[in-house]
Amino acid sequence: MRRTLLKFLAVALLAGPAMADEPVKVVYHLTEGLDQASRAMSNIRNHLRAEPDTKIVVVANGDGIKFLLTGATERSGRPFDGAVAALASQGVDFRVCSNTLIAHDVPVSRVLPGVRLVTSGVAEVARLQAREGFVYLRP
Repeated sequence: MRRTLLKFLAVALLAGPAMADEPVKVVYHLTEGLDQASRAMSNIRNHLRAEPDTKIVVVANGDGIKFLLTGATERSGRPFDGAVAALASQGVDFRVCSNTLIAHDVPVSRVLPGVRLVTSGVAEVARLQAREGFVYLRP
């Protein structure tokens, strides 16, 4: 156990400065619908105000896809498409699950412009975490 701890500390010390230069990478995972999406959009705006260099990917599956469809609005009646476009212009990458679109019989033509299709939302979240070092956030 002591050797394992020493190896961990050595790797952390060696990687520390290099990792400090890299931007934080975060994946926001949306699965619950429009209320969660409203919270997420606010969180993402606040996140970027505090740390503008953060790399943010939003992955939506299940009921979480609803805000990425044409005509979707917040409770206040404000459409999501403008907020999505504004965040995308700041580098936020929005991805929607193709499996969910198929399961909910939603045509791809209803997905907002600029939103990327991925085969599986949950597989995409796992890939981003395991292979690309993204931190997981669920608003």
